[in-house]
Amino acid sequence: MATQERVYTVDDVWRLEQQPVHFAASFYLIDGELLVKVMPEETREDVVALLAAHLFLYVDAANLGQVSSNVACHPPSERNRALNPAVAFFSQEVTLAPYFERSHLTVMPDLAVEVISPSQSWAQVRRKAERYLRHGTALVWLIDPRAKRAEVWRRETEERETIPHDGELSGDEILPGFRLPLRQIFNH
Repeated sequence: MATQERVYTVDDVWRLEQQPVHFAASFYLIDGELLVKVMPEETREDVVALLAAHLFLYVDAANLGQVSSNVACHPPSERNRALNPAVAFFSQEVTLAPYFERSHLTVMPDLAVEVISPSQSWAQVRRKAERYLRHGTALVWLIDPRAKRAEVWRRETEERETIPHDGELSGDEILPGFRLPLRQIFNH
């Protein structure tokens, strides 16, 4: 007799996050599978902060939309996926207020940035990148602070590009003109 694993929803994640015992935990869902984002190391948090700062300053100066960090989101029609990018950009066309449902947005970002923590594998973050693109995100950056490199995923071309430590990230059509040399986030 086969055992059936529980399929979790956004509501389950919200309930878990409200419990004091899970105060420092961050959860996300992929196809109903509950995954825990472990408290990250200092290097990862520095990279997240620097990326968020560079993006915020650029987006704010050009009035392009909103930059958020660690905001949980899920596709509007699916409650068994909840993703939590380290940094997200939502274009000016997206007004976030109507999308809030408890603690999760019911809209996907235009740009999702995942910064890999020591507890995550490339397979895990690549799985997340596929979900972002499948549900409307146009551009995904996967950043590895330990290896000092990045992978860029694009929905339009379905291509993956590896950016070495001496390369730079580009905002493509999502953030026209945005360029960020990786050394600016890795050498601090």
